Amino acid sequence: MQRNLKSVDWDNLPHGGDLFGEMELARREASEAPAKRPPLFPGLALCGVAAATAAWLSDHYGFPIILLGLLVGLALNFVSQDERTHAGLDFASRTCLRWGIVVLGLQVTFAQIGAVGVAPFAALGVVMGVTLLAGLAGARLFGQSRYAGILAGGATAICGASAALALYGVIGKERLSQAQFALTLVGVSLASALAMTVYPVLAQQLALSDKQAGFLIGASIHDVAQAIGGGFAFSDVAGSQATIVKLARVALLAPLVAMTSLAIGPAGEAKGQPLWRRLALPWFILAFLGVVTLNSLAPIPADLAKGGLVLSKTLLLLAVTATAMRSRMDLLLEAGWRSFMPVVLATLASFAAALGFAVLLL
Repeated sequence: MQRNLKSVDWDNLPHGGDLFGEMELARREASEAPAKRPPLFPGLALCGVAAATAAWLSDHYGFPIILLGLLVGLALNFVSQDERTHAGLDFASRTCLRWGIVVLGLQVTFAQIGAVGVAPFAALGVVMGVTLLAGLAGARLFGQSRYAGILAGGATAICGASAALALYGVIGKERLSQAQFALTLVGVSLASALAMTVYPVLAQQLALSDKQAGFLIGASIHDVAQAIGGGFAFSDVAGSQATIVKLARVALLAPLVAMTSLAIGPAGEAKGQPLWRRLALPWFILAFLGVVTLNSLAPIPADLAKGGLVLSKTLLLLAVTATAMRSRMDLLLEAGWRSFMPVVLATLASFAAALGFAVLLL
């Protein structure tokens, strides 16, 4: 044994001890150094270009901007295969969504909600309840999950894509795929665009008064801008009534999200949290209520409110576009036409209930 050790040429061997020391120091430095965040720019830049394209097409061809954002995002979803885009797309689909909902509060005041009246407001609550139940029933009848029904019914009952984005934040991607979410958004946007064109004509054919038509359109069309546009397409009085009714629906976004959170329980990492944490509303919903309160106490100038609406729509457009870009087309194809049926049934139920109350109460 001694002879073997003496025969080793130690001077020509690699410095094993020194090498281990260098490796150990490098490992310690790597563990102690703060982890670098992936860059946001690649994903945000691509999302911004896609959203700007959708806005240009909407401005020149009069197509709903949210629907165009979805379609352009789906057409470009191959870019999400590059991991460098993930951080930016995730930021747009989450952070832009939340701040877009907060800024949306600039359009609502408690005075507007009170102007609806007690009986119409109660009727509005019933219409929304019927719509939500129809979405759940449609999901069950056509083999979809109850979360798809909640998303379809809630988005149809409140304010279309904005409500869908807020509800999806509570439901979570663990319980409902982004593909199903994207399909629901497409269905809601298409139904809203069709309703804006058809409902004023139906109201005229049914010989509804201005007030009745305003309630019908404001209580049943999903998107805010399209509900207002549909109301004014009937008459100025109907447009004003539709605006008030629609904004009252928007104000009920926070209660719906809270009740949904309590009904379905926490998702993902929120499981196991204490009850008081689960009862708490998401911060952006609380901020939305705070903005509504401030706007009610000290109404902001009309120009600022108009700018806030543009900002809100821009942020929501970015969120929708980014969500579509992160959706897998193979899952969209697998979902098929059945995925649209909860939105279809919720839309029909919303129209029927709103029409019934418009005729009976107004």
